Amino acid sequence: MSSDYQIGRDKDEEFTYRGHTLEELREMELSEFAELLPARQRRTIERGLTTEQEKLREEVQTRSAEESADDPFRTHLRDMPILPSFVEKTFAVYDGQEFERVYVEPEMLGHYLGEFVLTRQSVEHGQAGIGATRSSKFVPLK
Repeated sequence: MSSDYQIGRDKDEEFTYRGHTLEELREMELSEFAELLPARQRRTIERGLTTEQEKLREEVQTRSAEESADDPFRTHLRDMPILPSFVEKTFAVYDGQEFERVYVEPEMLGHYLGEFVLTRQSVEHGQAGIGATRSSKFVPLK
């Protein structure tokens, strides 16, 4: 695999995304950064961000990381691609019931905010009760 497409870093190395450092990514125009993204996210940006997405993007660019740790960016925009300006900031993403905190790390670039907040809970089924099924009459009673 070519080093141009390496995402992530070792413990001692500086983070790179497809051969570009985080500082280089932050200085890029949105259209330049979109060319580095996977097809689905690239198409989302090329078609144009919605007004809500643009508003969130502008708000993120104006506030510092320290301010976002105390008061995270609250949003319902689960379909917002994670951009370089979002790195090291905290978001509160709605999962359908409540806002879950997400701290954006460099490895999250190119994903959507909603990928890091699950909307469904895991189901743990209990033991069948008496009369629930025909086989339940063989469940020993205590």
